[in-house]
Amino acid sequence: MATPLALRVAAHQAQLYRRFWRSSVFAYVLSPVLFLAAIGVGLGDMIDKQNATVGGFSYIVFVAPGLMAAAAMQGAAADSLWPIMAGTKWIRVFHAMVATPIRPRDVYDGTVASTTVRAGAGATVFLVVAALFGAVPSFWGVLAIPAAALCAAAFAAPLTAFAATQETDLRFPVIMRLAILPLFLVSGTFFPISQLPDWLQPLAWLSPLWHGVVLCRDATTGTLGPGSVVVHAAVLVACVAAGRAWGVRSFTRRLGE
Repeated sequence: MATPLALRVAAHQAQLYRRFWRSSVFAYVLSPVLFLAAIGVGLGDMIDKQNATVGGFSYIVFVAPGLMAAAAMQGAAADSLWPIMAGTKWIRVFHAMVATPIRPRDVYDGTVASTTVRAGAGATVFLVVAALFGAVPSFWGVLAIPAAALCAAAFAAPLTAFAATQETDLRFPVIMRLAILPLFLVSGTFFPISQLPDWLQPLAWLSPLWHGVVLCRDATTGTLGPGSVVVHAAVLVACVAAGRAWGVRSFTRRLGE
């Protein structure tokens, strides 16, 4: 729950982001746009020429919301690992914060909130570009922005908690390469998970990214259903809640009360 003190931490993060925003533009905007141009337009044109559809949609319409959610995940993951190590160990700015009335839980909440807002901002820019490509056929597509932000929070909450427990960043590249990248490939971003092997499909269902992709895709294609929205959003909210419970404990242990 965001408190006034947590909002001050988020404001501090926003001030820093004004100086370093260029470093995250590639993850949140340029990378998915390049994928959209190469795969959505290039490969999609080949698929469309065969009069084939994916999930009942042209390929660019299918892949764009997946790229949007995946970019939110990847950007949030990166922002929730090394910057947290900087705050707790390398620069120790989080220790300076808790020397004031700000509590460790406020530092955690404000940090996750700022990551979520950055993901939402990146999703907004991407959605505009995707719409220009003709990849957003429904005006409900605007709801894909909070869906992508929620997907980002579902990863930021537990990863921020985890990063606060580490003494070095040796495990961070492993997480990005062996967890985040595989999820990007098998969570319905580029093709329906029904095309995965039977044994792998249940694992895809457990992926927070898959739930985020479905929410974004249902929004951009105008196929939102109340039941589906509740189920997928509930899974993402549960990830955020579990991550926060862990994060409050890990930040309190790391920074002291």
